Amino acid sequence: MNLRLEFVNLALQEGANRRELCRRFGISAKTGYKWLARHAQGDSATALGDRSRRPLQSPARTPPSVEQQVVELRQAHPACGGRKISRRLRDQGHMDVPAPSTVTGILHRHGLIEDAASAAATPWQRFEHAQPNELWQMDFKGWFALQDGRRCSPLTVLDDHSRYNLALDACGCTDSRTVQQHLERTFRRYGLPLRINADNGSPWGSPSQPGQLSELAIWLIRLGVRLSHSRVAHPQTNGKEERFHRTLKAEVINGRHFSDLPDAQQAFDTWRMVYNHQRPHQALGMATPVTRYRPSVRTYPETLPPIEYGENDVVQRVRWNGELRFRTRRFKVSNALQNLPVAIRERAGQENCYDLFFAHHHLGTINLDCPK
Repeated sequence: MNLRLEFVNLALQEGANRRELCRRFGISAKTGYKWLARHAQGDSATALGDRSRRPLQSPARTPPSVEQQVVELRQAHPACGGRKISRRLRDQGHMDVPAPSTVTGILHRHGLIEDAASAAATPWQRFEHAQPNELWQMDFKGWFALQDGRRCSPLTVLDDHSRYNLALDACGCTDSRTVQQHLERTFRRYGLPLRINADNGSPWGSPSQPGQLSELAIWLIRLGVRLSHSRVAHPQTNGKEERFHRTLKAEVINGRHFSDLPDAQQAFDTWRMVYNHQRPHQALGMATPVTRYRPSVRTYPETLPPIEYGENDVVQRVRWNGELRFRTRRFKVSNALQNLPVAIRERAGQENCYDLFFAHHHLGTINLDCPK
């Protein structure tokens, strides 16, 4: 049901390639257009459901009072304040929706806002890229314990422009193989971004040897994705991810106990649809992330493209110990680049100075006039 609604919302975006979306969501074009036709006939919550199932809402049910509506929304989404709840009530089609200040007063009267929370509500200065898929932010949220004795480490990927959550996966491991498997599924559905930003820890980077590439980084670079890392001890570089983790913790994880990874994943999937398609986002002018997101036109290649360099480049393969030899000198590059070709490119106008590249990624500069 969540995937059907997500498909419909993305397919209804202006300029959307509907047949390409059908391929990415693993459905036939006939099925995709059937869901779009049902959505056009009625409310998506009932139109997209299996016809043999009972509707999620009953049209004959008497609506609650305005104050009760506010309280119920707050209880369902404890991190939402007056502005978000007021906007959500309008989006749901309620009439005579109270102003955000009135909603805040209702929350105070019912003891749903603490004084400390009001004092901590401070504005943030935000920066964002101009278009979707120009930058994705990626990270693991801190682990929490499951009732079966295992740990759950949520892997999250967020689009910088739209705040659209592209991946929210309950992971038991945080190694490169696990991340790559989840990213492959994300890339197949939403396409490739221009750049991904992550922190300096494993598996994204090499914290003990800054500048060296990890196996995951090499895979992303070969796909044509530019990779960047947050400044050391500056988590605000991935600020939208950090803020998303804070909301995830407040609305899903806090006060709940999950039996195992599938149980946690089911809760993540349900909330992800709320976050992307229903929950107003203050940084977006109270719009929802799906209204600003478009899938990338860069499709995921099932086979890695070859590594190619210019005819004037000096191409060498990195040795087994991650070293490179050039002009009788040895340079440490990265152990993960073993047996892969890199390009040494002369820098124009600077004698004995060369730039070192792996595919499009600039590894560093070789200056033969320096002792190191």
